[in-house]
Amino acid sequence: MKNILKAYLGGLKVGGRQLHKNLALFPLLSTYSVELEYLLLDEALRKGLIEVKEVSEGGAVPDLKVVNRSPRMILILDDEELVGAKQNRIVNTTILIQGNATVVIPVSCVESGRWAYRSPTFSSEERIMASGLRAMKAQQVHESLKTSRSYRSNQGAIWDEIADKATRRGARSPSMAMSEIYEKDRPALEEYVKHFHLIDSQVGALFMINGKVAGMDGFGKPGTFSKVFKKLVESYALDAIDWLQPDKEHKALKSHVTEFLKSGVTAEVESHPSVGSGTDCRLSSEKIAGFALCLDGKILHLSIFTKANASDHAGQGSRIARFSRRSRYRQ
Repeated sequence: MKNILKAYLGGLKVGGRQLHKNLALFPLLSTYSVELEYLLLDEALRKGLIEVKEVSEGGAVPDLKVVNRSPRMILILDDEELVGAKQNRIVNTTILIQGNATVVIPVSCVESGRWAYRSPTFSSEERIMASGLRAMKAQQVHESLKTSRSYRSNQGAIWDEIADKATRRGARSPSMAMSEIYEKDRPALEEYVKHFHLIDSQVGALFMINGKVAGMDGFGKPGTFSKVFKKLVESYALDAIDWLQPDKEHKALKSHVTEFLKSGVTAEVESHPSVGSGTDCRLSSEKIAGFALCLDGKILHLSIFTKANASDHAGQGSRIARFSRRSRYRQ
């Protein structure tokens, strides 16, 4: 698996920087192309081809049931939000669901104050969790795989971080839903999004906040990346807005991008059976944490983040690191 990741990262070319305020985006370009055909979560839900629901009438916080009613495969991305049922959740890792299959998937709650049905099934508001939380959860899931071979997060730490961000952003709600933060910052998010654009042969992007690398996402083909581009920009922009330092100028250097990509090549790699099809690979080093979903020797989705304890965006990273070290789990 390490050679697969090395080949993918080594084949990436870094495009010209795009910048708005404290968020920089570097396009990742490649001729890499996975021939596999699949639908993304949002597409499948819009077409009514997939049903996502609680695992039972009573439900269970860390699990949801996915029923694929079509013969087509469906790719569900790490940290995509599912809205409705007894409480909103995010997905704990990227999962490829085979056609006409039913799979129980690992999730985390992003709405701590509700445990009551709002709808019988889940829908999508086309959101991905904020990048800092994604980095924290990637580390938690890796630790869970090491200790219990399960794709679990530290639920208490996620609730705490959402509550802190909601307080800072003036977006507290009765159910402490992550979605309220997105809605509160919607005008600012739209302002950020309009300053970034896709370019030819783009399979991914690396993002820097306040001059430091936050993370990257890469896909097996440009078509997939183009469909989730806006969601990913918003994920990083949500933290850029939160960590904005109006009177401070930060340099977003291409050399930092190259160095970060090299750290992915040299990272330790562990392989685990995926929740659906393929192999889940976990990347780790002193400075980074990440994962990739691979199938038949090809990468479908790769995410790498700067570890929470290796970066400090206006003091935020050190706080997230404290939460990531907590071992409590609440339901």
